[in-house]
Amino acid sequence: MATTAERILDSAQALVQVRGYNGFSYADISAELSITKPSIHHYFPTKAALAEALIARYREQFAAALKEVDDNAGGARQRLVDYAGLYAATFAQGGRICLCGVFAVDAESLPAQVRRATNAFFDDQRRWVAGVLAEAGVPAARTGEAAQAYLAALEGALLLARAHGRPEGTAATDHDVVRSVAATLVDALL
Repeated sequence: MATTAERILDSAQALVQVRGYNGFSYADISAELSITKPSIHHYFPTKAALAEALIARYREQFAAALKEVDDNAGGARQRLVDYAGLYAATFAQGGRICLCGVFAVDAESLPAQVRRATNAFFDDQRRWVAGVLAEAGVPAARTGEAAQAYLAALEGALLLARAHGRPEGTAATDHDVVRSVAATLVDALL
């Protein structure tokens, strides 16, 4: 059974990934979980502290997912496509987009410590993607820029998928936008 802190983080993450940092409050979490706002403040005294905890947990989850991608022993192309699958799987959860992608959209209104934590997440991702590209033989002088382009394409694909939407009852092809963008870019990079 999840602890109260975990339930708060789960609720906050879902809200952020759909509404953004500025689109939710402790009142939303309180109503969803049927707990008081002071209970939330007990675990996360400020919204910034909550956001930092969300990002720390997200970084850990992504690190574990990247280990799985690496352990599947596919070549560089397959690993990059599997990596894109992480983004597609996020979107398949009710149109959610990358937690740190949402924070990046709200960057100008975020507390400094949340911006730093968001940047640290993207630094992790850039390093991993650049490492895979280097293993595939992309020249070292290009791996950083290519990794940045790949990440930007995935984040943008999530936004396009969300903007496109889909009528009720139709096939769940929205995540295909992410996979299609990833495959196209991987082919161009490798």
